[in-house]
Amino acid sequence: MTLFPRLLRLWLGTCLRSTRWQVSGSPRALETLTTPAQGTVVAFWHRSLTLSSALWFWARTLEPRLELRVLISRNPDGMLIADVVRPWGIIGIHGSSSKKGKNKGGAAVLRTALKELEAGSLVAITPDGPRGPAELVQPGAVALSRLARCAVVPVGMASTSLRLPSWDGLAFPLPFGRGALIMGEPLFQPDATILQNALNDVSLRAESVVRHRQSNLADRLWRVAGTLMAPALTVMLRIRLHRGRELPDRLRERMGLERTGPRRGHRPTGQLLWIHAASVGETLCALPLAEALLEARPDMRILFTTATVTGSEIVARHPLYGQRIIHRFIPHDVPRWLRRFLNLWQPEGAIFVESELWPGIIAACSRRDIPVMLVNGRLSDRSARLWTRLGDPARRMMKRLSWVAARGPEDAARFRALGALPVYEDGDLKQDAPPLAYDEAEYTRLRRLIGDRPVFVAASTHPGEEELVLQAAEKARRLQPDLLTIIVPRHPARGAELAAHFDLPRRAAGQDPTPQTQIWLADTLGELGLFYRLADRCFLGNSLAGKGGGHNPFEPLRLGVPTATGPKMENWREAMATVSDTIHVVNDVECLTRWLESPLPPVRTTGLQRSVVSVLRDRILKTVER
Repeated sequence: MTLFPRLLRLWLGTCLRSTRWQVSGSPRALETLTTPAQGTVVAFWHRSLTLSSALWFWARTLEPRLELRVLISRNPDGMLIADVVRPWGIIGIHGSSSKKGKNKGGAAVLRTALKELEAGSLVAITPDGPRGPAELVQPGAVALSRLARCAVVPVGMASTSLRLPSWDGLAFPLPFGRGALIMGEPLFQPDATILQNALNDVSLRAESVVRHRQSNLADRLWRVAGTLMAPALTVMLRIRLHRGRELPDRLRERMGLERTGPRRGHRPTGQLLWIHAASVGETLCALPLAEALLEARPDMRILFTTATVTGSEIVARHPLYGQRIIHRFIPHDVPRWLRRFLNLWQPEGAIFVESELWPGIIAACSRRDIPVMLVNGRLSDRSARLWTRLGDPARRMMKRLSWVAARGPEDAARFRALGALPVYEDGDLKQDAPPLAYDEAEYTRLRRLIGDRPVFVAASTHPGEEELVLQAAEKARRLQPDLLTIIVPRHPARGAELAAHFDLPRRAAGQDPTPQTQIWLADTLGELGLFYRLADRCFLGNSLAGKGGGHNPFEPLRLGVPTATGPKMENWREAMATVSDTIHVVNDVECLTRWLESPLPPVRTTGLQRSVVSVLRDRILKTVER
């Protein structure tokens, strides 16, 4: 071998072996390419020829007995390639298809290839080579498959590389880059059109994987910022722990670490899907989806992460918790912490709920070819403006999402404007949730204590709203002196503060309502279904004071409870349009008082259920099993 082929082989070997390859595709194709003595045609476009040795490196690592042959033209370029790859155990079969009446050894090379296939070798061919037209299947590959009566496996290849000014834009790989090998479903005696479509599909998928895995300046800056913020985040975790917002024995999870000792976690065998929900509301709407996925796939496990302790407590109450549902706190967006988390769990897919969009996490999943799906996608006006101001980094993050299932047309339009594709309009997942659970025995006990008194529940209240609710309730007692008002703060941790400020008995302290109790503070977690069932009417918080945004109106309405909200329901505009003929909007204390004093209005409960879960379940399974 002369000096030039040696230098070229050294360069290619260095580049291909230092590239971080992502190998994926059809399970049948992966099995076919690693089974010796089977005789299979491997097809890829000519522009990927310089990358093809990476496929052999991968296959022969798994099965050293494989015999590898490649059809190469007899021109000088073809002879050079054959000299380069021969020391790697790749033997060239020289010849080309006949053109303009010139015999280039096509018949002879076809006979040789048939013999190699009959002997059980893998025979690689570039269906558009050696002179093109680019990405147009020539007769050779189709004829070879039919004569040998064997499968053709289409392979898409891409890596960090330069494109040479050749007829097909031949890839010239660069060292220490990213690469993808995507195997399509084996084709048995395909025609030219079927093979061409299959090759285009796997090639586009490989290029998409590499494009998404490659870092740009914004990704690098985000990773640097996350790394620099790690000490401050560690201090913040300690402060949150001191304030009771973190669990002492699970603080390590925020850093992508597992707890020590006998309860240390490990990845279960089989398929694992990752679902992330921020807090209580998102967790409640995501659990039915998790149940549907587990029912469809008996061998599947769910890794369910939340950002809050209250969300984790909701997951822990599920019957499948600790069996098929595993809970962890999501790590902060620090590169090293995320790497630990993904190295441990290696999920087949990631499902984020509503507006949980973290650029570092999405980029890390994309680099590992983990599909990221956003369900019940929500973008408020404010969030959409913030993401729009970020420009290209935001659009790049959105394009990394496999798909978005938006709550409705408004959210879908915002996601599309930011570059997310495809975007579906499946409806609100919270509209598909079952009625909130409750303790029947506790309901009976409280109902006996309360008796026939009218009950007004102010649910999921935020700071500033409790005072307004108390003013309206006090005025309403002029006509209903035995009215019992139950305040359920959105964050139970505020219970002690509210009880001290307004001198109220609180459920968390074991204090029950008495016949003399006018206001009762229900500062416990996960009991909203109980209080809705006790209510004659209710008011939904986060809608009358502060920034607002609202809470789920379907939960009380589904139970037939007459419901009012304030005007600040921006996060639920489409839901409010759905229930506009049932729900009542109050603008101030006087409006709320008049509504409390009015006769109980009828509640329409029909049409509040939709089949969103089944649509999402099928799309998720199709995505992760592709």
